[in-house]
This record gives sequence, structure tokens and C-alpha cells, in this order.
Amino acid sequence: MEATGLVKRYGHVTALAGTSLALRPGEILAVIGDNGAGKSTLIKCLSGAVVPDSGEIRVDGKVVDFAGPLDARRVGIETVHQHLAVAPSLDIASNLFLGRERRRPGLPGTLLRMLDKKGMQADAQVHLNRLGIMTIQNPRQIVETLSGGQRQAIAVARAAVFGSRIVIMDEPTAALGVRESNAVLDLVERIRDEGLSVILISHSMPHVFKVADRIQIQRLGRDVCVVKPSETTMTDAVAIMTGATASPAYADAQTGA
Repeated sequence: MEATGLVKRYGHVTALAGTSLALRPGEILAVIGDNGAGKSTLIKCLSGAVVPDSGEIRVDGKVVDFAGPLDARRVGIETVHQHLAVAPSLDIASNLFLGRERRRPGLPGTLLRMLDKKGMQADAQVHLNRLGIMTIQNPRQIVETLSGGQRQAIAVARAAVFGSRIVIMDEPTAALGVRESNAVLDLVERIRDEGLSVILISHSMPHVFKVADRIQIQRLGRDVCVVKPSETTMTDAVAIMTGATASPAYADAQTGA
């Protein structure tokens, strides 16, 4: 995915002031920035939730115009928002297939519109095992009985199952404890290892430096630079993010340098 010159204004407030982004195949690209840096607006533009005022988004080299999140899904982009879109009163399998429910074959499905609950439960178990989510053993378990980390894992798993190209994650470890955060981060790495590209938004520098292949730093609605965790430190990244350090010395050319 490539985004070039994205601009988004809300009245007199400019949320994005010409932001660009380049996501490579099979990588985790973290996007960091202080409050007001434009991270959330950028993610909303890339996921189809918000239409930018100007700029261009390309997927696999082709220009795309997202009128809504469904358009982004059609090209293989799934998003896990900070406020989880899970239904607590439904079971795990129903949440995994939320909005993509399958009907039973034959007349029960076509005429009576009955759902294939057993089939979805069986597939849910396969997906959970494949992604290594071993703390959840029963896809029939009601989601409201799960911990915060397990609920987050369900949301991430849903994106991984249906995202064929890109998974966008907005603060996936927010409000989680150390153990649950590590489990979610391990899941993010497994998604990358399966060949999907991941955009990760996070305020946690340790989490970002643990899993990211590259880090894009945002400031005041613009992309300041891209750095590699292996070539910079958390202190330097925060200094660039806040403007305490000039960015050119740390710039990682998005062309592959």
C-alpha cells in the first residue's frame, strides 16, 4: 500500500497535512506520534472510514477510492479499531464470522435462512489453532466471559482470517496487562509471518520496538520520517516525534535504504 499527499480538514482544523505512507509486503510498519499527530485520521483514510480531501492511495500499484470500509475490505484490508467491535453476548465463533455469517447448505439456508453454526464453530477452532491462540479452547464460549486480552485476540484473529493483504491495528494492546499484551504482540508477529502486511498504531515504545520492521513518525499531521528499530533508539524516536531532534539525520528512505 502507498499513500501520497493525504490531506484531511475538519473545518479550521487540519488533521492531515500531506501525509504519505509506504507499506511493504510482509512487514509490520508502526506509526507513532503524539496526540494530534494525525495517526487516527490516517488509519481511518487507509481503512475507508474517512474520505481524504485530497491525496492518493494505491494498493498493489492501483489507485483505490474508498467510499467506505466495505470498499477497503473488498481489496483485502481489515482493521482492528481501538474500541473493539465485538458482540459480548455472542459466542466466539459468531464474533469471528460477525457480518460474514454463513448459511446452511440446501433449503434450510436458502429458504429458511438458517445459519451454519456447526460449520462456523468448526472453522473458528481451526483458525484459532492456526494462529496459536491456545488460551481459548471452546469456540462456543460467550465473549463476555473472556478477559480483555482474549477479546482483543478474537478481534485480531477476525482481521487475520478475512484480511488477504493488509491488517491495520489501532492500539491493540491498550488497557491490557503485560502478559496479555505480549500474547497479542505474538499474534501480530504470526500474522506478519503468514505473509500479511500490518500497520500498527501504538503509544507503547517497547511494544513498537519489539515487533516493528520499520517505524513511521508523525508530527502535526505530517510524516516526519521512517526509522528502523535496529538503527535507532526509543529515546531518539521520541525526540523526533516531539520535535526535540531534527529528523533528517534519522530519515530512513522509504525507497528501501
